[in-house]
Amino acid sequence: MTATAAELNRATLARQLLLAREALPVSDAVGRLVALQAQHPASPYLALWNRVAGFDPAALDTAFADGAVVKATLLRITLHAARAEDYPFLRSAVQPVLRGARYDRRFRETGMAPAEAEALLPGLLEFAAVPRTTAELDAWLAGNAPTSARSALWRTLRAVATLVHEPATDAAWSFGPRPVYRAAAAPPPLDEAAAAAALPRLVRRYLAGYGPASVADIAQFSLVPRGRVREALAALGEEVVELPGGHRPPLYDLPDAPRPPGDAPAPARLLGMWDNVLLAHADRSRLLPAEFRAAVTRTNGDLLPTLLVDGRVAGVWRATGGGVEGYAFRQLPPAAWRELSAEAERLAALLAGRDAEVYRRHHHWWEKLGDAVAERRALSGPIAD
Repeated sequence: MTATAAELNRATLARQLLLAREALPVSDAVGRLVALQAQHPASPYLALWNRVAGFDPAALDTAFADGAVVKATLLRITLHAARAEDYPFLRSAVQPVLRGARYDRRFRETGMAPAEAEALLPGLLEFAAVPRTTAELDAWLAGNAPTSARSALWRTLRAVATLVHEPATDAAWSFGPRPVYRAAAAPPPLDEAAAAAALPRLVRRYLAGYGPASVADIAQFSLVPRGRVREALAALGEEVVELPGGHRPPLYDLPDAPRPPGDAPAPARLLGMWDNVLLAHADRSRLLPAEFRAAVTRTNGDLLPTLLVDGRVAGVWRATGGGVEGYAFRQLPPAAWRELSAEAERLAALLAGRDAEVYRRHHHWWEKLGDAVAERRALSGPIAD
């Protein structure tokens, strides 16, 4: 029997801990989700708050501080928070993607060959054995790199080198606006053989957290070419099954992964910016209706904080000095607004004392929503700093 759109939605929500929050240690929750999008420092916190019962943000502070969770450039060439024990295989799996993307037109401005840039890596990592600011790394490049186009070179090196971000003790969400870098404690092998060995593990973990999925979905999540994804699926053998029913494109999954019925209750959630579940599939309509995609995904790639109602995006939200506001793209029933308001009150408690207007730099997008908004409501009272 073919899995319906509703069943695919509920399967993904179940694996994402979005059908019910679960009581998990922070590092276990991060591992269940493979890695958490971390372009904005608050987003990993909001991702876990939406999924972990009794989530204490101080637990993630501690995980970053003691190195149990690290922040680094990984999937889709963007910043992610991952378990330190998972970082090596994740990095090995995506290293060919990072190299291919960053030895580009901008790198050619340096006048260097890729081999010349990579010859700098051992010295760079030795210099970054202790935390280094961007200014310190720029000074190191000035003395060691045969180019004046250091910004272009640094853009490449910070992606292809095994650097992680050093947390700051005085930042609201563990990381401040000016990154500090250090070499990864256990740098993984980065050759083609290591990438080929690590990719099946990444694919298996992806299916556990986001499946069922197509080859295109897996490629979208990782940016690994589809041919290599097919090779990884083949390498997994009987660990992976193709869903029956003649899906086009074919959908793959783990045999024992949860697939609840399409009418399983799905509670309301307030997802943070760039939540992974909205970026993990080539066909985003699994959670994001096509008619709302342009309003949620802005022209520069910003993915706004979203309202999830009955398992699908129904609007966006923002936190202001006056509280949490909801902007719905369709008329919502009173029961949905009550659910969202209850979640917003809990969100306000999370933000209190940390960042009352989280994502404030992106608030200008709300003025451009225009006719996309069908309803606007205050979901919570004022948030105290």
